[in-house]
Amino acid sequence: MNTVWIVLPILLVLMFHLGIELDLRSFARVLLHPKAVFAGLVGQLVLLPAIAFGVGLAFRLPPVCFMGLMLVACCPGGSSSNVFTMLAKGDVPLSVTLTALSSLVTLITLPLVMGATARFVAMHADTAVHLPVGKLIVQNIVLLFLPMALGAAFRRWRPQAAGRVQRILGRAAFPALMFLAALFFIQYADTIGSYIGLLGPATAALILLAMGGGMLLARVFRLDRAVRRTLVIEVGMQNAAQAIAVAASPLVFADGEMAVPAIVYALLMNVILLLYLKLLRPSAAKTR
Repeated sequence: MNTVWIVLPILLVLMFHLGIELDLRSFARVLLHPKAVFAGLVGQLVLLPAIAFGVGLAFRLPPVCFMGLMLVACCPGGSSSNVFTMLAKGDVPLSVTLTALSSLVTLITLPLVMGATARFVAMHADTAVHLPVGKLIVQNIVLLFLPMALGAAFRRWRPQAAGRVQRILGRAAFPALMFLAALFFIQYADTIGSYIGLLGPATAALILLAMGGGMLLARVFRLDRAVRRTLVIEVGMQNAAQAIAVAASPLVFADGEMAVPAIVYALLMNVILLLYLKLLRPSAAKTR
């Protein structure tokens, strides 16, 4: 069974949930708090792909793993980041805004960056990688923009029902992502086993450097503690489900091996962020 057909419905539901969380006040934050939004988008859309590119070169990843790691870095923020931001006592409205905006902007940036990455791999690794840009854009619109728009419309026209659905989906988001990663882990266990010695450290380096980059951006822009914690999580936590969907989709790359970095990323990302939350507890206790 091709597990991509399980990935797609889960991704649709996660984006629908994100749409329910949106309202006009979310986007008003762009005007009210431009520095925080700008810093977060720079971290997600510019800094993170640059870090992934450097990590891929530093660890000399094979072409398929290099492409997969870049794909993770080019995806928008993950919907679970909103939950982690809440647990970290960060700025949850900012987290929702950044996740939504990055989901929209990456409709354009993801094909551009992955197209450049495919050309780089073809030039330096003598490996031809075909990227059907049109199909990628259409798939991202169907999987990201449309369910998000439907979720926002549902909240607008049925606010009470949307509130109930939001609470249910909010509790299900994290288990759904872990279920997804587990399915792919089982299906590609042999491939993951052969790459884990290289991909594990490379992926951990990407996550830690991204989180550090988020913290650095917050300090450069002189943002408060809650925003700083939000940027650490938003820059460090990307939509692994989308990366898996793009890599394994028969419409785009149709390459299960390219999804392996996203699977490893999904597992390590949650472990590292849970450790980050644990590290925050002493400082939270001091502020009481």
